[in-house]
Amino acid sequence: MTILEKSIILPPHYEKAIRSIVTTFSESGFECYLIGGSVRDLLMGAPAYDFDFATNARPQQVMKLFKRVIPTGIKHGTVSLLFNDDATYEITTYRADGKYVDGRRPESISFSDTLEEDVMRRDFTINGLAYDVIKQELIDYVGGLDDIDRRIIRTIGDSIDRFSEDGLRPYRACRFAAKLHFTIDSGTFDAIGKTLDVARLVSAERVRDELLKLLDADTPSVGFEYLRESGLLDLMIPELARCYGVVQNKYHMYDIYYHSIYSCDAAPSGNHIVRIAALLHDIGKVATRREGDDGDYTFYNHEVIGSRIAKKILSRLRFSNEEISRITNLISNHMFHYTDEWTDGAVRRFMRKVGVENIDDLFMVRFSDREGNGMRGGLPAPIGKLRRRMERVIEEENAITVKDLDIDGHVLMNEFSITPGPTIGKILNHLLELVLDEPEINERDILLEKAREYYNGEFR
Repeated sequence: MTILEKSIILPPHYEKAIRSIVTTFSESGFECYLIGGSVRDLLMGAPAYDFDFATNARPQQVMKLFKRVIPTGIKHGTVSLLFNDDATYEITTYRADGKYVDGRRPESISFSDTLEEDVMRRDFTINGLAYDVIKQELIDYVGGLDDIDRRIIRTIGDSIDRFSEDGLRPYRACRFAAKLHFTIDSGTFDAIGKTLDVARLVSAERVRDELLKLLDADTPSVGFEYLRESGLLDLMIPELARCYGVVQNKYHMYDIYYHSIYSCDAAPSGNHIVRIAALLHDIGKVATRREGDDGDYTFYNHEVIGSRIAKKILSRLRFSNEEISRITNLISNHMFHYTDEWTDGAVRRFMRKVGVENIDDLFMVRFSDREGNGMRGGLPAPIGKLRRRMERVIEEENAITVKDLDIDGHVLMNEFSITPGPTIGKILNHLLELVLDEPEINERDILLEKAREYYNGEFR
């Protein structure tokens, strides 16, 4: 065990609550340490938002010490404290885990009395550091501080044992490597491939959550490479793994796989919709790859096929219907080719097809695609022209959707004495098509006359 006098600067927004928590335990005769990822991040000078504590107090004792307590995981010794800063602080009683049977949770746990025993059940050395806020002492039983200095991801104890206990831990190792710009220790990495049968047991929801956390890293490609090399990518996104080694054409420096993960790197880290779209935008190229007469390869309609494949991937990973719709929309439209010959009506139709609210995301996907190409970068000049034309359409408040029309279904029902149904939708869409070419006719009386002509011609 290493104990160092170490002053860690607590985030001002959380400092009062953190000190209140440890003081309450201390004054009641209990130990309480800040532990885990927050200690690691604070030592590295990185932002910390989630604060976990370990204590020798039993859960029922913890609940008596504080007023606002939620028994979030009381079966495993964890409760959550609520403070006036609207943050939640997890308090877990020292424990030792029993046998793991489902690849995620111990079959049983037993409370223990020592911090060391609690630390030894945790995943990685860099997450096994504890901090005594009152004494300003850093406690390290597992060499975590050295591993931070060496920038190494290493399990606590035997790697195969740790990964056999919890199949999510190998995913976390790859994610931490990308997030922290660390290297996975060779023994730890080798153990991932030997425990894939356990990783396979992890629920799709938990895998999705790890993917989203990986996408928050500056360079997700680092994590994806560890996932691929270890075999985890075959479990997470096998369709992406199959892109490895598939050569593209003369316009691309990288194969489909590397182009995809580098495009993901180029997308903004705060927007997981765009990052996933960038990651999967060429996922249809494997299925559509054909060799041309010149010996080079083509990928006709890969955006259409890719959108369908992406939908299957995202559905399997339990993304919401809204997220799937937004991401697949970006993938299916990322190959648009703008020229000066586009009419204003064509611009408005394109905006309608993509959705005005998705235009900026689509341009970001296009930018990421070019940055990940390896031979080009930025957006081509024609897209800048298209953006300016779109901005003009928006400024002029031209109709883009049926909702923008100066007429609605109620007016049509009164005019033609018809009930709600597909006829109303057909008339409104016909009017929109007219307005997309001639925005000046978007006036109630003109539209009503156009509706009469269409109705009498189509339905009478």
